[in-house]
Amino acid sequence: MKRMFLFALVLVLLCPVCSAQEGPPAVSAEAAILMDADSGRILYEKDAHSKRLIASTTKLMTALVALESTPHLDKSITVKPEYQAEGSSMYLKVGEELTLEELLYGLLLASGNDAALAIAGGCAGEVETFVSWMNEWAADLGMEDSHFANPNGLDDEEHYSTAYDMALLAQAVLKNEILRKMVSTRSITVAGRSLTNHNKLLWRYEGCIGMKTGYTEAAGRTLVSCAVRNGQTLICVTLKDRNDWEDHAALFDYGFRNWSAHPLARRGKEFRALPVTGSLIPQVKVETAADVIYPLGLTERVRAKVTLPASVEAPVQKGTIAGKLTFLLEETVIGETYLLYTADAPKDMARPTLFRRVKDMLCGGEGEKTSLAAFWLKME
Repeated sequence: MKRMFLFALVLVLLCPVCSAQEGPPAVSAEAAILMDADSGRILYEKDAHSKRLIASTTKLMTALVALESTPHLDKSITVKPEYQAEGSSMYLKVGEELTLEELLYGLLLASGNDAALAIAGGCAGEVETFVSWMNEWAADLGMEDSHFANPNGLDDEEHYSTAYDMALLAQAVLKNEILRKMVSTRSITVAGRSLTNHNKLLWRYEGCIGMKTGYTEAAGRTLVSCAVRNGQTLICVTLKDRNDWEDHAALFDYGFRNWSAHPLARRGKEFRALPVTGSLIPQVKVETAADVIYPLGLTERVRAKVTLPASVEAPVQKGTIAGKLTFLLEETVIGETYLLYTADAPKDMARPTLFRRVKDMLCGGEGEKTSLAAFWLKME
């Protein structure tokens, strides 16, 4: 095993030290969180792990499970009497047939409780089975303090989540291109209905790309939203917030001003060259395998730990792992990428040494001895 060497260096990537970090805004929400979508770093939180009612923000999970379990948007679903529900509605009629896509728009824009039941029953055969899928997905996403009792978010003692868990759900929503498009739609006409998104931030906050509103008397106003600026995506969740539109805008402004996303590594960036032994190629370059981007405060400093051999022995194959680049904020790992060889370095197939030639000729290719006179003839 070759000996490896490690060293650390400070990256000069950050904002000037003289810049001051501003404090977060005061919010009305009983629970709130601001998260960088790509890294998962929490930029602000307030009672983010307390279990609370979440109202219609539940429908983000309903939509995610529907799309993951039933990828065909043209699936036809017939409205049954049991799909009728109190509260916000898409006004479905018994016996009416709609596609899954139409019902999803009714779920996410009009916040139809009836659409939620129709989707659950249509995708799983029965609502109870679909709800069990929702809980399985919650577990897979790491939503440890969440439990779902229905697909629409109507109040139930066994139906709850946290601001942090809902931010994890929002991360998953963003990764689904179909769902990401739906939650950002301002208005649409489907199944003879004109639907307008309840999320006013789509009009009020530049860069908002949607998500979901919610309200019941017990839960209060709940909101999951997402915004993009300069390539950085932030997620905001507030629960029981009487001033949610303003709070989300203030938290987004705070996040974008004070926690810029910094490129710590870029995919395909040449890092250094390593000496090669046993090859006619004297050295081979290594490059970073992936982008590493992380939000940093104005005065934070990142340390990079590099793991590479002092030299490498041929053969070397392009694209294989040479080492690793690890980034740390204080003692916490915040990102890493492999370092890959950028070219082949084949083993040196040069002519054998005189000693080897003498040995081969005296013994023969198959180990048979030859006379000394014959050897000299061969040498000549």
